[in-house]
Amino acid sequence: MHIFHRNVHKKGLIKKKITTMNIAILASGSGTNAENIIRFFQEKNSNSQVNLVITNRRQAVVRERAARLSVPSLYFAKEEWERGDAVLAALQEYGIDWIILAGFLLRVPESILNAYSDKVINIHPALLPKYGGKGMYGDRVHEAVIAAGEKESGITIHYVNAQYDEGAIICQAKCPVLPEDTPHTLAQRIHLLEYAYFPKTIEEVITR
Repeated sequence: MHIFHRNVHKKGLIKKKITTMNIAILASGSGTNAENIIRFFQEKNSNSQVNLVITNRRQAVVRERAARLSVPSLYFAKEEWERGDAVLAALQEYGIDWIILAGFLLRVPESILNAYSDKVINIHPALLPKYGGKGMYGDRVHEAVIAAGEKESGITIHYVNAQYDEGAIICQAKCPVLPEDTPHTLAQRIHLLEYAYFPKTIEEVITR
């Protein structure tokens, strides 16, 4: 994976263009991917940082992870998500440039997709277009992959549009599906791909 930089030449010196991006992570559960992304940008001392975590579950563990890393978090009930205006106002208040879905289970309202056109990214625990769509998340995906007798699975990082898991694909990474795999053991292998590829891919995309 390559990170592209634009260089500006002036008076014999090369100055690297500095890109500053504010990121919001949307998550519904424990937030291991969210924590991994936050740490990635914090430890690099990057100009781009995760400035906000938003969840649709008041007691989601991701909020505890965010607090430990000094990242504010907000909760919005399902009805607020469906309207979208309060969520959009919060994103704008925090100056958010990019939205990252990391285990987020609700559809993103069109008002937000319109405001952040081509700036919403999701990760899916399978090789899309297979095993995607509404209701396909977590162990449901791994169960379907194993039941179908697939020899490989993986992750798909893609832009988000109005349809579940149908946005343009940014990249995919693969792993084998072993004969003895259970949804749990396959999930562990998928998580390793997520941790390795998701933060780097986000960085590459937002700093182009």
